Amino acid sequence: MMRWSPALLLALLAAAPWLGFSGSYEFTLMARAMVLALAALSLGFLVGGAGLVSLGHAAMLGVGGYAVAILDAHGVTEALLVLPAAVAAAALFALLTGAIAIRTSGVHFIMITLAFGQMAFFTASSLAAYGGDDGYTLYARTEIAGHRLLENRLAFHYLCLALLAGAWLLLRAILASRFGRVLRATRENAQRAEAMGFAPYAYRLAAYAIAGAVAGLAGFLMANATEFVAPSAIAWQRSGELLFMVILGGVGSLPGAILGAAAFVVAEEQLATLTEHWRLIFGPLLILAVIFLPHGLAGRHRG
Repeated sequence: MMRWSPALLLALLAAAPWLGFSGSYEFTLMARAMVLALAALSLGFLVGGAGLVSLGHAAMLGVGGYAVAILDAHGVTEALLVLPAAVAAAALFALLTGAIAIRTSGVHFIMITLAFGQMAFFTASSLAAYGGDDGYTLYARTEIAGHRLLENRLAFHYLCLALLAGAWLLLRAILASRFGRVLRATRENAQRAEAMGFAPYAYRLAAYAIAGAVAGLAGFLMANATEFVAPSAIAWQRSGELLFMVILGGVGSLPGAILGAAAFVVAEEQLATLTEHWRLIFGPLLILAVIFLPHGLAGRHRG
């Protein structure tokens, strides 16, 4: 893949409403792709930057979404309050759970993140005041300075696009910084990094919190895109999907996470229109993609 592939995808998304993709279905599909791309981007930063493979990442997405729902239930709908709250709640969840999980590695880390994810899932299911198992329907989308700009599909589309592009540029800058170089050094050899005077645990925990904050941002957009939040957003299956998007796009590649999420959503939607048993086709296709695209859709691109 060429280096401009992620920029091209973002440019196509920017132009899509003016190229005939302006119906309700198209806007819904593109919003879903961008929200999942943002969540996958945060996980890709974690996997590629810190070497931390999480199977509970959807919990951070769900925490961000439930922050929107809880505030909505109490009449707080101003984006200047709701957005920071969603991001902060997800970052705090990541910080608290990461403080324990990051003390482990490998399979143990994967299982602990899975356990925390399931704890978050069952906690959300028990929140009877916010829908419990049935989920919570927002009264309306979040307001911006008292105006319901997010009710406008075009405005919401470009908000999702701007936040996705901004998150990509931010995470890329972090990985290119001194912090990012040390983070990658701890991924390659934690003992060597520690011998050089760096604290791998602190760097990894900071990266985990950053990934949680970006996932919380995706949760904010998810809640507003669907105007609904349910425990299913936190389930381990969603974490598995996010991880596969990262693998499909290319492990260690931030643009790959975006490309992987877009390809995943488009393939899923197209196959669903062909047959109700589309998962029987989707699974083998994903396996073949991993086998024949060892570096993912982004190739060796790491930018």
